[in-house]
Amino acid sequence: RLAAGGVQLHLATRADAAALAAAQFDAVLLATGVSARDPKIPGQDGANVLSYIDVLLHGKPVGERVAIVGAGGIGFDVAEFLVTAEGRSPTLHLQEWLAEWGVADPAAVRGGVQRAQPSAPVRKVTLLQRKAGKLGKGLGKTTGWIHRAALQMKQVEMLGGVNYERITPQGLVVSYGEQRRDGQLIECDTIVLCAGQEPLRELEAPLRAAGVAVHLIGGALEAGELDAKRAIDQGTRLALTL
Repeated sequence: RLAAGGVQLHLATRADAAALAAAQFDAVLLATGVSARDPKIPGQDGANVLSYIDVLLHGKPVGERVAIVGAGGIGFDVAEFLVTAEGRSPTLHLQEWLAEWGVADPAAVRGGVQRAQPSAPVRKVTLLQRKAGKLGKGLGKTTGWIHRAALQMKQVEMLGGVNYERITPQGLVVSYGEQRRDGQLIECDTIVLCAGQEPLRELEAPLRAAGVAVHLIGGALEAGELDAKRAIDQGTRLALTL
C-alpha cells in the first residue's frame, strides 16, 4: 500500500525539527508515542534502579528480588515478564500453558479442567501503586482478570496506596496513606520504574514556532491508557481532512 501510494520512507533517520521545517511540508503529523514518566523518587539514580525500557528493550540484568513502581498495564506486563524464565513464555509452549492454567482434554478429564500446576516464579516480585484499592482495576475489561490471575499464581505481592519515600541500596522505602504512616523497607535487588507515560512532543514547539502546521495522534496526543484502536481511528480521521 505504501508503494502504491507513492509514500517515501526514510528509515533509520531521526526526525529533526529544522529539517522538517526546511522541507516545507504542508503539515507534519506527530505519531511519536510516549516517553516514560519520571516519578522523582529520591535515590532513583542508584545503580539498583532500571526503567521498563531498560528491562524490555535493552535487556539489562535484573536481580532475584524486584520491586515494580507502578501497576498500570506496563507494570503488569513487566511483572509477568520477570516472574517467567526469559525468552520462554508459557503461551508459546502448549503443554506448559495447559498445565499452568489447569486445562485438559475433556475426553480424558471430566469437564476438561484439572488442578492448575504453574511453574515456580523465577523472581520474587512486589508490584506497587500510589492509588488505594485493587491493583489492575484499569486493565482491559475482558483480559484484566487473566493478568491478575497470572501474577497471583506466580506469588506476586501487590501493594496499593503507597508513597514512594526513597530508594536505598537495600531497596525501596514506602509509607501508606495521606498520613504517610507505617513506613517500611521493601528489600530488593532491583527497582523497576513503570510509573506511567507522558506524550513525546519534543518536535511540536519548534515546528509551530517555524510556522509549520502540526497534528498529534496516538500517544503523542494523549498518553493515558494507550489504545491502538483509538490511535488508528485518530490517524484515519485526520488523514481524511488533509
